Amino acid sequence: MTLMSAPATPSSSSSSSPSSASPSSRPAVTEREARQVAEDARQRDWRRPSFAKELFLGRFRLDLIHPHPLPDDEASRRGEAFLAQLRDFCETRIDGAAIERDARIPDDVITGLKELGAFGMKIDTRYGGLGLTQVYYNKALALVGSANPAIGALLSAHQSIGVPQPLKMFGTQEQKDAFLPRCARTDISAFLLTEPDVGSDPARLATTAVPDGDDYVLDGVKLWTTNGVVADLLVVMARVPRSEGHKGGITAFVVESAAEGVTVEHRNAFMGLRGLENGVTRLHRVRVPAAHRIGPEGAGLKIALTTLNTGRLSLPAMCVGAGKWCLKIAREWSAAREQWGKPVALHEAVGAKISFIAATTFALEAVLDLSSQMADEDRNDIRIEAALAKLYGSEMAWLMADELVQIRGGRGFETAASLAARGERAVPAEQLLRDLRINRIFEGSTEIMHLLIAREAVDAHLSVAGDLIDPEKSLSDKARAGARAGAFYAGWLPKLIAGPGQLPTSYGDFKHEVDLSPHLRYVERTARRLARSTFYAMSRWQGRMETRQGFLGRIVDIGAELFAMSAACVRAELLRSRGEHGREAYQLADAFCRQARLRVEELFGRLWSNTDGLDRTVVKGVLSGTYEWLEHGIVDPSGDGPWIADATPGASTRTNVHRPIR
Repeated sequence: MTLMSAPATPSSSSSSSPSSASPSSRPAVTEREARQVAEDARQRDWRRPSFAKELFLGRFRLDLIHPHPLPDDEASRRGEAFLAQLRDFCETRIDGAAIERDARIPDDVITGLKELGAFGMKIDTRYGGLGLTQVYYNKALALVGSANPAIGALLSAHQSIGVPQPLKMFGTQEQKDAFLPRCARTDISAFLLTEPDVGSDPARLATTAVPDGDDYVLDGVKLWTTNGVVADLLVVMARVPRSEGHKGGITAFVVESAAEGVTVEHRNAFMGLRGLENGVTRLHRVRVPAAHRIGPEGAGLKIALTTLNTGRLSLPAMCVGAGKWCLKIAREWSAAREQWGKPVALHEAVGAKISFIAATTFALEAVLDLSSQMADEDRNDIRIEAALAKLYGSEMAWLMADELVQIRGGRGFETAASLAARGERAVPAEQLLRDLRINRIFEGSTEIMHLLIAREAVDAHLSVAGDLIDPEKSLSDKARAGARAGAFYAGWLPKLIAGPGQLPTSYGDFKHEVDLSPHLRYVERTARRLARSTFYAMSRWQGRMETRQGFLGRIVDIGAELFAMSAACVRAELLRSRGEHGREAYQLADAFCRQARLRVEELFGRLWSNTDGLDRTVVKGVLSGTYEWLEHGIVDPSGDGPWIADATPGASTRTNVHRPIR
């Protein structure tokens, strides 16, 4: 099933020379085999505790996040000093309106960011970087992303998924010495995984890397290469054919953009992030030294996923920045705009939207700072927390931007340039909505994140009972799994009946002028309820649970709300204990938790009362043409052409639009 292991993947065609390879033949894999590729790429062990993992198991481990961890004084000093420089740069050197108008970040802005050290924020000082913590790296992204989100994406793609992070975690010392100083000050990096016909299904990856002596020869086409148009260095995922002396499999390489055979064939244009340097890159017989391979053959996907454990935090960082800006504009506009004798903010219909923006921004920052500080401490396994932060941040930021547009009314739909042309403040609310939309797709779509998190959330169950619900396992395997499951559930299930959440005195240290302890008791009770629901679903559907993606998505969304509630309460208590807007923080946390509890109860209701079955029936009808009559009465303005562009490997026939910035 989707959430468990399966038989091994088929081997690629055997070849030892580039001339005998067949890069144009996309690997033929079954659905089960494709899932196994993703399963093999998972980090399977849990060597450190995980707050979110425990939460999904019905165990509210508040001790793992409270008291709130904090950066050391030296890290804070260096981080704050850089933020001050970056703020001055954003205010004096970045013209967000010009970037939106010209669909390009000016070269002098990028050069200035290099000189400032912004491209080396996460790179260790020994390699010429700034060596900032994850906390301050994210604060910097939130700041620069508020000036223009495309710049935030540029810096994030370079450091979070580009060359620096994979080399930091998996590179050899020689690779670090060769490439990290370049990435810290002069070179821009990009990450190349997606292909025209391969998105979240890497088992079908067609780009090949054929061993040839001390080199590999790469052939293939990569799509949506963020930073690819201006990059100097690329991380390329390619399939190495299995052959004598070569394990084969999807493998990561550092590739020079200027290498012969690398062609940027197109710069893509999008509804938002107009300054994004995202393109289509063709690799034709590109020779890459074996010394530029990151990790062993076949480890490419594992490297990518492990990198994303913390890399995903860059996206919610920019969502936090967006939320702060939404709140600022909503406050200023709603106080100035009057309707029926009073500011629109004082009308309940508008006020509820402002309250949602304020409370949610507080919670998103709480989730981000908590996850980032845990990443810096390296005490806890944060793979689920980071994924939840990405999922929740992207969804909630989109909702906040949508509410801001609604609050602004017609002015929210009007462009900033048009507003300025007729004499009003140039507020780019509609641009923010367009810019944020991609976050629900970037670095794992919401749908894929639901499945990824669900897989990790039920890992404990599959570890003991996976064979029991796998239809392909033998009776003896099932018998052994039954014994393991019996022992596990005999100890686990009774603990889901009662807990601290039922005691009115629990979490009393969160009871002050505003009382947050009821919310933490709710989280504890609801975590147990969530675990019971998950267990019941697995018992009911067993191997068919892989088809219940609607159910799994709601389980994950409930967990995300509980994680956000926990983070908000812990952050409020931290601010109170430090004398930093404690009373106001408690108010915001209280408002957020009350709003979140309403969403949680709705999600629980939809676990068992929904239209999932009917939806599947309708989808089958749509695909078979049963409802095609419903499409009559329109014209289709789409142009001609294939749904998916031809990506047959070979020499490029297009002009190279690669634009290195020096």
